[in-house]
Amino acid sequence: MESFEQCFDAVIDYCRDNVAEATYNLFIKGIEPSSFDGATASLTVSSNFQKQIVETRYVPLIKEGFLQLLGFDVNVEIISRESLASGAESPMAKDFIPSGEYSYTFNNFIVGPNNRFAHAAAQAVAANPSASYNPLFIWGASGLGKTHLLYAIKNDIMRAHPDYNIIYVDGEIFANALIKAIQNGSTSDFHEKYRSGDVLLVDDIQFIGGKESTQEEFFHTFNTLYKSNKQIVLTSDRPPKEIKSLDERLRTRFEWGLIADVQSPDLETRIAILQRKANIYGMDLPDDVAEYIANRLKDNIRQLEGTIKKLNAYRMINGAKPTLMLAQEAIKDIMQDQRPVPITVEKIIGEVSRTYNISDSDIRSNKRDSDIANARQIAMYVIREVTGLPLEDIGEKFSNRNHATVTHSIKKVAKQMETDSRLRETIEDIIKNSKS
Repeated sequence: MESFEQCFDAVIDYCRDNVAEATYNLFIKGIEPSSFDGATASLTVSSNFQKQIVETRYVPLIKEGFLQLLGFDVNVEIISRESLASGAESPMAKDFIPSGEYSYTFNNFIVGPNNRFAHAAAQAVAANPSASYNPLFIWGASGLGKTHLLYAIKNDIMRAHPDYNIIYVDGEIFANALIKAIQNGSTSDFHEKYRSGDVLLVDDIQFIGGKESTQEEFFHTFNTLYKSNKQIVLTSDRPPKEIKSLDERLRTRFEWGLIADVQSPDLETRIAILQRKANIYGMDLPDDVAEYIANRLKDNIRQLEGTIKKLNAYRMINGAKPTLMLAQEAIKDIMQDQRPVPITVEKIIGEVSRTYNISDSDIRSNKRDSDIANARQIAMYVIREVTGLPLEDIGEKFSNRNHATVTHSIKKVAKQMETDSRLRETIEDIIKNSKS
């Protein structure tokens, strides 16, 4: 490829071959390549509406096109010319609002019996950082509003204290950034970044579990901030005591402050969420349509948001008003997606890689270093436990190891788990994260 433009032409062709013609003409055909730095492709669309649709539905397809063409993963950033013209799409705006979403505030957070306590705790922290609950630990299943509360805290504190250094980071990104800092010899910069904040917000902190160097780093970061009376807010998919691969000293610190849970919303709250989202788009959502959707999508607020976005797309494309028939069409894909997804060998190896800070390629290789060999044996055990693949097929995934080697590895790990509770809990976490 001589240029990014030529590269993207090939990606667009890939997308065209994998979507309906009408979809391609409406949403993908007009995407233009802006820049590529070797890791992130910036693409431009004409309107905020097109940006919203592309981000929520077609970015995975575009990324798949880049992967097929280039052989490696590429991040994709969608830029709206409409927002650029109005000055809305600035670096500051991106920092405060997750891509493709409206502003996360306490005002547009729907409060119900399932989240009232967590909402009140988050508001108290935002109003008086370090004075109310420190740390604040919010836990609950994916898609129930934990990230919304984190951003609401960030936005409120920034408005009241524009001079504060507020750091928001995902737990997995924190772990990967530390690995990169160690590789580049820039750990002092890493320390400075995370230990100089006035407020530290960490989403999905459970991802640091089982990663010894990451936990060690976070332990010192936590202590530095806590002793300096800086606010810490953490979210997780489970309470601290259930993150089995978490160091006891971290688990204890996470329990020093307040633990608040967010549960699935009840029917009335789900209907209120749907109506609030519809109002944001200026769309009239009939009560029977809202009740139909709410009765079928019960456990994930993001699914409710996605359905409203789809109904709004129908309305803007062809003027179709929300009806029961249209709602059935809008939730069809979501209902299909709720079927169990097969756990792939690649996903399991990736989770073992993240847990032990060892690359996928090393785990698959013939390297005999003790740390690598240990991670490889655990990967084989988990693959056999979760997928039930034949031993020969498992061996093929690890440089064509034979049946006897795989059997030995599985038996060795099983034997170790009988007496090593820490290993057993780590493997339980790997299995759980592989299925999430």
